[in-house]
Amino acid sequence: MADTSFVAVVNDTEPANGGCSYNMTISGNNLSQFLGKKIGDVVDGIFVGEGEATLAGYKLQVTGGSDKTGTPMRADLTGGTRQSILVTASTGFKGHDLVYKTKGGEKKRFRYKPDGMRMRRTFRGSTITADTRQINLKVVEAANKSLADILGTSSEESSE
Repeated sequence: MADTSFVAVVNDTEPANGGCSYNMTISGNNLSQFLGKKIGDVVDGIFVGEGEATLAGYKLQVTGGSDKTGTPMRADLTGGTRQSILVTASTGFKGHDLVYKTKGGEKKRFRYKPDGMRMRRTFRGSTITADTRQINLKVVEAANKSLADILGTSSEESSE
């Protein structure tokens, strides 16, 4: 497990910052701080990022994620295993069929939403495990310094 790492997608929920999201890496000892956490748990931002780009002073809430095959996590499933469930339109399933019709010589695509459409889909439970590859986080409590300043992505200010 020494070679594994998570990609943390940190969403800045502050309207003044434009609601931007940032990709960061979680590896090494910080990886073990996330194992066993569930969707909805709040973690310290010091464990996200590497070197100078850690989010010290931030509190982050786990909002979801996906595993190594791209299977999404669902908050209503317990554990960290993959489970096949019957779902309607919700997280991980849009609930529509694509219908192609030819009109005037060109092929057009339409979304057809039948009432009561359900399908069996595979989802990952709400617990973060070693198979998780992406974790979605949102800022619950911000520090004095903004995320753009910490990550050095404020290229507009540096060019002026």
